[in-house]
Amino acid sequence: MKKYVVVIGNFGSGKTELSINIALNAAKTEKVTVVDLDIINPYFRMSERQKELDAAGIRLITPTYASLGVEVPSLPAEIYSVFSNDSDLVVFDVGGDAGGAIALGQYKRFFKDVEDMEALYVINCRRPFSTELDLNIDMINKVTGAGRITISALVNNANLSQETSVEDLLDGYKLVKDVSLATGIPVKYTSGCEPVISEFAEYADKEGLDKRFIGTIYPIERFVHRDWKSFTEKGL
Repeated sequence: MKKYVVVIGNFGSGKTELSINIALNAAKTEKVTVVDLDIINPYFRMSERQKELDAAGIRLITPTYASLGVEVPSLPAEIYSVFSNDSDLVVFDVGGDAGGAIALGQYKRFFKDVEDMEALYVINCRRPFSTELDLNIDMINKVTGAGRITISALVNNANLSQETSVEDLLDGYKLVKDVSLATGIPVKYTSGCEPVISEFAEYADKEGLDKRFIGTIYPIERFVHRDWKSFTEKGL
């Protein structure tokens, strides 16, 4: 059965990073399509990882503005094909606020017939709009309404890029726990790069942190970063 995974998160949450890692991991054994629905934040573009996705056999559908210098993005009609093609997994990378989620909401009539769908809300407690319980609950409510979906699970992706420490993931654990308790939404993953993610897992086990609010430890690789050569040549 085809599965759909929708990854939503605020600016800087790492949702695009997580989307790429989910897709690459699945592509080892499955046929995967990735849909870039982030028309809000043009700074980190899925299309800039086209080489890695192509090498893994992953089909990428992206807004037509990507890397073309076009100011106003448009979503290609090709997106509709993911509801009928032969992919085993379709990953949607959705814009990190209510405005971005509207892009997802327009496909509601197609999602209603999907049997296997999961919507992940990614939280990075080190980003300004995700630091507090109320901020995250407010954003979850907004993207749920605008995207016309229900969040299935939370992801703790607390990070400061290459400066990430175990303390960051621990603070993320505390915040995601609060969000989970307040909303009733379970935690699916705690994600991060090695070696920090393994160090956190060891600390969590030693200190007896509640595994309900850790979920599965999900190591990821960093693919999303500012390509300064591309920036110099093409701008944002």
